[in-house]
Amino acid sequence: MTDDAKPLPHGFPQEVSPSPEPRISIEDFAKIQMRVGQVVEAEKVAGSRKLIRLRVDIGTEVRQVVAGIAEAYEPGSLLNRKVVIVANLKPAKLMGIESNGMIVAASVGGRPVLVGDGIKVAKAGRKMPAVKKLHQSSDNNSKPPFIFGHSLQVLCLLAGGPVGHATAVPLAAGIHEGVVWSNRDQRTLLDKLVLLFLPVAQTLAQPVILIADAYYASRKIILPLLGAGHHLISRARTNAVAYWPAPQPKHRRRGRPRLYGQHVKLRSLFQHPEHFTAIPSPVYGERDVQITYRVVDLLWRPVARLVRFVLVNHPQRGLIVLLCTDLTLDPVDVIILYAYRYKIELSFRHALHVIGTYAYHFWMKTMTPLRRVSGNQYLHRKDQSYRTAVRRKLHAYHAHIQLGCIAQGLLQYLAIHFTATVWHSFGSWLRTMKLDVPPSELVVAYALRATLTDFLRIGPADAILRKFLARIIASAAPLRDQRKAA
Repeated sequence: MTDDAKPLPHGFPQEVSPSPEPRISIEDFAKIQMRVGQVVEAEKVAGSRKLIRLRVDIGTEVRQVVAGIAEAYEPGSLLNRKVVIVANLKPAKLMGIESNGMIVAASVGGRPVLVGDGIKVAKAGRKMPAVKKLHQSSDNNSKPPFIFGHSLQVLCLLAGGPVGHATAVPLAAGIHEGVVWSNRDQRTLLDKLVLLFLPVAQTLAQPVILIADAYYASRKIILPLLGAGHHLISRARTNAVAYWPAPQPKHRRRGRPRLYGQHVKLRSLFQHPEHFTAIPSPVYGERDVQITYRVVDLLWRPVARLVRFVLVNHPQRGLIVLLCTDLTLDPVDVIILYAYRYKIELSFRHALHVIGTYAYHFWMKTMTPLRRVSGNQYLHRKDQSYRTAVRRKLHAYHAHIQLGCIAQGLLQYLAIHFTATVWHSFGSWLRTMKLDVPPSELVVAYALRATLTDFLRIGPADAILRKFLARIIASAAPLRDQRKAA
């Protein structure tokens, strides 16, 4: 179970039926109706420091929804904002107030939030396409400085449950290093992340905010995103330099108007604390922490346009400079959203150790073995049959990874929306167990294993899994009879 989870408010219904709840099929899962609505009224729930009662206009009606977001948002700041809700859930009561819907995706101004990052997975096979020698940095000696493996980039949707519990749901992943198909291909990891991001954003059919670390605060990321109507929140290096806009002359002169004014070292802005605003830390999980921040819109030369910089002085984390390409976004929202970036790291950990998303070991028999000092595998001089075989193997890797993303997303859905049932079916013990907190993917996996026999015993006779296992058992019967006879 994750340590960053927060408890449900006192009074949340915890009744659990002693019999296992019926599982849903993919067809039932597809019946979930997502609606984008506008908040027309918001107020805190008396007696709770986490719950806010919202009235959301979803077009056809105004719904009352109770959400656990009071620690992150003031009710007044939510007015006229757009949120994504599940519209066809049965009503539930939180603190005695009926909630007719559930906020499931973190959004800002109606825009979904995606988190992007890279991950390096060790692979020992010398006949595995795209395996190369990779460097990995670490603040301690827990990780070797170099490994052989696959370098991937992943996009996750930042989603939340009914009480403010956020999680990073993996949507897409790709192996972006190790194989070079043409010697004229000059694309970098940044270019390939954009190619991964744009189709996902197009599927969401609305402007998207991407959260990524300082490596992705680059012209190659920002300009394609802005060109498609999306925005980036990232972290700038404290030694970065920006410029004040040039003052406009009273009378137009010859030549191109001056764009850049006086240059500013962003770190020097921290030397003027009188321009900073003090607030309680809006970061999820931090209590009794006071931070100060300052927001300035400056010209950033890599993109040749105004960028919003949010300078944060945190008592434990030090000086932080956040970068946002959306000049209308509230600086507190920028701080809150970037603080959720760590959720993708947590998602990586569960994908590696619980789901086995990256635990594939497919190898290619006809592949030229890798050398010990291996870099990229250049295929522009290989014949077509060899290139086709490599493509087929990479497709197998990506299919395995995408199935892992789907499985992890289903576990996260069960953890958030069937919290009490999962804990009731867990059948084990944890020192940090909190029955009113959404469990981790590991706990959900244990609960599914523990209830598998009950599902097969009392589940529907036409269940796909039941038919599959019956076919396997029937095919193994002759072999079992032979062993008994021997």
